[in-house]
Amino acid sequence: MSIAYIRYDRYNNTYMKKIFGIIIISLCVLFATWYATVYYASYSDGVRSGELIKFSRKGLFFKTWEGEISQGISGAQIFSFSVEGKNSEIIEQLEKYQGRYVKLTYKERFATISWLGDTKYFITKAVEEASPHFSK
Repeated sequence: MSIAYIRYDRYNNTYMKKIFGIIIISLCVLFATWYATVYYASYSDGVRSGELIKFSRKGLFFKTWEGEISQGISGAQIFSFSVEGKNSEIIEQLEKYQGRYVKLTYKERFATISWLGDTKYFITKAVEEASPHFSK
């Protein structure tokens, strides 16, 4: 084995470690940028009203709060939403409002994040309303 071969091998090994390190760092930066964009940037904001027909905590690996409101008399138009686990006040309100008419303020994200919820719609405020279909 010659000295030139040993120097070339050490240089090649060091070069490959640098390339591998750059690739790993680039992937981490790309993931962090994607996550920050999806989590913090809002695609849209809005309000939906309807009868709260479902609200539960579900998931195999990541337990998330998911719900549905019916926006029509026949239940043909369903709005599915998620609530972040850190919003305990909203979770308590929605558990109390089960079966009642509610007005939900939401923000829509660009994509779903499995450990936050199953949908792109995340509730930021929940208020009980009088149903326009039935008088109390």
